[in-house]
Amino acid sequence: MIGFLVTASLIVVLALVLLFRPFYWRGKASDVSRRQLNAVIYKDQLLRLERDRDEKMIAPEDYEQARMELQRRLIEDASVADATVTLKPPKKTLFAVGIALPALAVGLYLWLGSPTTLNPSGPQHKVDAAELNGMLEGLAKKLEKEPNNLQGWAMLARSYKAVGRNAEAEHAFGRAGTLLDSDAQLLADYADVIATNAGGNLGGKPTELIEKALKVDPSNGMALWLAGTAAFQRSDFDKAIRTWESLKQQLSPGSEDEQMLQNAIAEAYGKQGKSVPQMGRKAATQNTAGNATTNAQSANPKSSVSGEVDLDPSLKGKALPTDIVMVIARLPGTRMPMAVLRVPATQLPLKFTLDDSLAMNPQSLISNAPLVEVEVRISKTGMAMPEPGDLLSAAQTVKVGTSGIKLRVDRVRP
Repeated sequence: MIGFLVTASLIVVLALVLLFRPFYWRGKASDVSRRQLNAVIYKDQLLRLERDRDEKMIAPEDYEQARMELQRRLIEDASVADATVTLKPPKKTLFAVGIALPALAVGLYLWLGSPTTLNPSGPQHKVDAAELNGMLEGLAKKLEKEPNNLQGWAMLARSYKAVGRNAEAEHAFGRAGTLLDSDAQLLADYADVIATNAGGNLGGKPTELIEKALKVDPSNGMALWLAGTAAFQRSDFDKAIRTWESLKQQLSPGSEDEQMLQNAIAEAYGKQGKSVPQMGRKAATQNTAGNATTNAQSANPKSSVSGEVDLDPSLKGKALPTDIVMVIARLPGTRMPMAVLRVPATQLPLKFTLDDSLAMNPQSLISNAPLVEVEVRISKTGMAMPEPGDLLSAAQTVKVGTSGIKLRVDRVRP
């Protein structure tokens, strides 16, 4: 707020300086002789008269008469005592303007602007789920009357996807038509939605959309992730590794998202009975144990989600101390994690906090999302891809800022 006020004040001062400059910084030519002024005026009139004569706009006899009249007036003025014209600044007027201009600026801002937004700690309106769904329904009804509004359908599709309404999102993406053809991110989002609605299967149309997205933008992150996942699903592990290695070049070394991707690459190597290359193994064996306490202390409650994880008594014999507990947050309707907390199973029951410090992608932060889907997976290997035998909790969709979430690991992945 202070920065805004200082900037606004400087702008007002600068405007006043520029406005008053001609009155106070005129230079040495401020005092002008009246005779000099008259001479300049008559000279200009004579030049115009001669130009009109040359262009035959007046007759020669009219020119002579007018020229003689100018000479007569010049002689008369020259006979009058000379005086000096002093241009003095209108101090009262300038003072009034100097007071009125800032007052008017402040008044207009208070009337037309949003002063409350200068205070970030003030009350802020947050859109709840019911209000958001109402807005989406209104947009959908409007677009039914504007079927050719492709931009609108694309925006509606992404909005449905963000709140986990994947069936409606798939329908809206289909209505976006040719707009998708030149937008790699939209194509990747469309493929992700179809795969989610098909239980995670990326075969068929999702693969076609992913390939089209990579033709538009070979470096699109989501398209590369999905392309690698699709190759993994059809057991083309070499292609999955090549695709994910290409994506890894875009990630910050040592970041959580690079670690997750390296784990997926290691899993693809393991499926072929191969060992991970030495450089890859170093990244794959990193873990974030111990982050839970630090993260819980430093997180902003309004831009995080927190709660507790416990293990159903019926599964206690299936969770070994060497297993890895992964608490995962996603945008509803997507498969790419936004944030992941990884700790040893020995820390169960676990208190967790997921915030931007655990982000997998700096462009996709929990603090920017209205809702997130939170779930827990306990893995024997710590790999990014779910495997048969993993222990799972039910996913919960919650508003960002929610605390006290209860996640119970109570089922086994077949």
